[in-house]
Amino acid sequence: MMPVLAASDFMDGIQCTLSGAARGCGWQKFCSYVNLGAYYVVGIPSAVIFAFFLHIGGKGLWMGIICAMLVQISVLVAAIMRTNWDHEAKKARERLYTAAVPLDLETLSFLN
Repeated sequence: MMPVLAASDFMDGIQCTLSGAARGCGWQKFCSYVNLGAYYVVGIPSAVIFAFFLHIGGKGLWMGIICAMLVQISVLVAAIMRTNWDHEAKKARERLYTAAVPLDLETLSFLN
């Protein structure tokens, strides 16, 4: 069981990093669809097949989770590889400048 759990932990770290990068780009809705599809369309059916039809048991349930993470990692890597990072940096810069509120000395007077 330990090799399956180790693979799951390793892949979870990759998936978390990719999801964080995608969410940072403002793709929360995309990430939720990927997560939903990976776990409900791939993960649960493959876990049921491994655990109950192939009689692997608990290890089969974890193998279903690994299948879902493989799908999720694949889709997120493909999305991130196709990203125009110069455009994303420009959008982030624009959001920063439009959200910045000019401060005057009266606003900061409470700090004295």
